[in-house]
Amino acid sequence: EKPATNDMYGEQSDEEDVKVAAQEPIKPAPLPKAKLPDLPIIEKNNWLIHMLFINKEFEKCKQVIKDQIEMTERTCEYALYVQGMIQRNEAMIQESLESFQAAAMLNPNSLENLKQVGRSLYLLGRHKAALDIYAEAAKLSPQDPELLHNQGVCLVYLNDYVKAEECFKKALSVQKTEHSFSQLGKMHILRGDKEGALAIYKKAVENFPENSELLSVLGLLYLQMGDTQRAFEHLGNAMTYDPQNTKAIMGAGSIIQDHGDFDVALTKYRVAASVTPESHALWNNIGMCFFGKKKYVAAISCLKRAHYLSPFEWRTCYNLGLAHLTMHQYASAFHFISAAINLKPKFAPLFMLLGVALTHLEDPSNAKQAYEQAIAIEADSPMTYLNYAIMLFNNGDKSHAAAQYAKFEMYHQKKSLNDPDVNALVAKLGPILHMGS
Repeated sequence: EKPATNDMYGEQSDEEDVKVAAQEPIKPAPLPKAKLPDLPIIEKNNWLIHMLFINKEFEKCKQVIKDQIEMTERTCEYALYVQGMIQRNEAMIQESLESFQAAAMLNPNSLENLKQVGRSLYLLGRHKAALDIYAEAAKLSPQDPELLHNQGVCLVYLNDYVKAEECFKKALSVQKTEHSFSQLGKMHILRGDKEGALAIYKKAVENFPENSELLSVLGLLYLQMGDTQRAFEHLGNAMTYDPQNTKAIMGAGSIIQDHGDFDVALTKYRVAASVTPESHALWNNIGMCFFGKKKYVAAISCLKRAHYLSPFEWRTCYNLGLAHLTMHQYASAFHFISAAINLKPKFAPLFMLLGVALTHLEDPSNAKQAYEQAIAIEADSPMTYLNYAIMLFNNGDKSHAAAQYAKFEMYHQKKSLNDPDVNALVAKLGPILHMGS
């Protein structure tokens, strides 16, 4: 007989229990769903405003801000702040100021709100009011380098250079930035302290050796001080880091142009023309390159474009007068030289050129007055005496011509000028005037 089992009672054997356990694993009890915190209605759409703003979807962002402001009755600080940023980006400076002021009223202890109020006041030209706001913000963060820098900029506009220098130096002691170095250097240039500016920019380049803007300004300072070798070195470094830096290109091009390598200078200027085609200084330099190459029609064409772009630039008028004199267009030369004199009345070479033009226009009395005025402004210019002597000699006044020529010889020897054209003229004129005297 088979042994009795427990099947008759509906019970399972041990092997069947193992099989069931393997087929039906025990499931963990479900966790209770975590309830997300409800954001206050005031901040409900801040995330969306932020996302649209950083993605530069300004139109959608403005609509969300408008709805948020209406919903919260202008109590949403972040919406007002971003609205001010968008308005400033759209050149609505006064409206941005009002938005930032509203945000600052909601949270007067916010440093960012006060900074933006000050920034808008600065852009509106209200430098004293901006300075007061920055001073208030400085109470919240006395060592904030941005605040110290902005205070210095406002003080520069208020002509308080001593306090401005203190602010820039404090900002640099907290954090060295290109902007603070640049502003401090510009302030020294405004004060006429080129040596001080040079020291500042040298230190700036030590801290930021790859900043093309700082390198180009340092190179231009060296150029103004007559150190062309160092100037060319720094301008070259600036173009290495930024090949389209127009300041560096113009500076380097002018050095190359002064050395008579006009084709290389024109190659440099071609790069600058693609970046800043409306630069009057660029077209002025291009014109004088063509003048140096004796392509006078092209020179006058470029100079006239420069004059169109900046009608009140006396250097362009001077160069146009010189070019027209070279082309024997004396009436046009007189026109541009007279315009340059009105813009720069204390520049002696202009009166000398005016004398030359008037001589060829057969007006010796006014030409004589022009030469006398040039001598009164600059008494040691040999070329003025030489042209004056030629004018007097051609009009039959040999004794006065000899006197002016003697002064030319004296200053010519002192300044050690060596111009082939001048030397050729002296070789012809000198013996005649010496015989006449």
